[in-house]
Amino acid sequence: MLDENKTLDEQSAIESTQAVPQEETVETVATEEVAIQEKAVETVATQEVAIQEEAVADAVEVEQFFSQEKEAVEKKAERSPNVKVRKCLKAIGYYTAGTIMSLIFLFPLLYMLATSTKTEQQYAFDAGSLMMFLPNVTDLATAFGNYANVITGYGMWQYTINTILYAAVIIVLNIIINGLAGYAMAKFNFPGKGFFSFIILFLIVVPVETSIIPLYSIVNQMLHLTDSNMTAPLAIILPASISIFNIFLFMQFFEGIPKEYEEAARIDGAGTLRIFFSMILPLSKPIVATVATFCFIGTWNDYVWPTMVLPYPEEGMWPLWNIQAGLTSVKSATGVTTGEIMASLVVASVPIFIVYVVAQKYIVQGFGSAGLKM
Repeated sequence: MLDENKTLDEQSAIESTQAVPQEETVETVATEEVAIQEKAVETVATQEVAIQEEAVADAVEVEQFFSQEKEAVEKKAERSPNVKVRKCLKAIGYYTAGTIMSLIFLFPLLYMLATSTKTEQQYAFDAGSLMMFLPNVTDLATAFGNYANVITGYGMWQYTINTILYAAVIIVLNIIINGLAGYAMAKFNFPGKGFFSFIILFLIVVPVETSIIPLYSIVNQMLHLTDSNMTAPLAIILPASISIFNIFLFMQFFEGIPKEYEEAARIDGAGTLRIFFSMILPLSKPIVATVATFCFIGTWNDYVWPTMVLPYPEEGMWPLWNIQAGLTSVKSATGVTTGEIMASLVVASVPIFIVYVVAQKYIVQGFGSAGLKM
């Protein structure tokens, strides 16, 4: 029995020693198969990348070929006499049309400037000829005399001062009132905000002339315009202090200012008004300049409303009219000449031109920034 058990143990040991190499052989074969598969995948991927690179290179070569062919055709066309002639004729046509359009708009200004330097006899003599567009440079005393008479003799300096004062107050009130309204519409959520936005857009397209009569009735009842001249300037300032269009401009511009600035200011303890005056307005210089420019131009050019609410100038008293209403008094004055009338028009036009030229950059920036939200 012992011999048999010993024999069995030896056989089992032999079998176990034979099984170990077999398992190692299987694992080796599996590893080799995995390596072969990975190498095959890498080879296929490399081939695909190479094919794609070749395709891209071929596409680039084709694109370069066509671009070179296109440039060659264009250069050949440019060398053609007919193409050069057509380009020259096209440029001449553009410049001619632009020159004609410019002269159409400049002729009235040239006529105004030229006539403002002439006497009544020179004006009558040059009428109907090209000389009417040329200033009188031979008699400078007459030219300066017309402007001196208009400024001092017909009170244009008083009308100018009135208009500047009206415009200054209206600009300040517009920036504060309309700026606060636009800030509230842009940065705060409240019931009825959508309705008020619709009302603002609706009132922008409503002509101002349709509200002149109701506005005059309201202002007349509130300020008693017929009783005293002291309240008449308020009739110019108060209605012009609120502008739907300016509210819309402020609202659109303020929407483009990041909220993080306000949140940082509120963390530091700043209130709404302090944020508006200390942070929002300094960041809004373009739109502020735009609003100020349009307020000045609107006040300077306003004619209908001042003649309705301001009393007629009385002799010996300071007139309350603005410069546009003052032009009417110059034109209706006894003994006024055509040269003096044109000189008054020049005096009334020069400040507008200067203001627009100075503020042109800010106007473009303001409209560009506000227009992003339109």
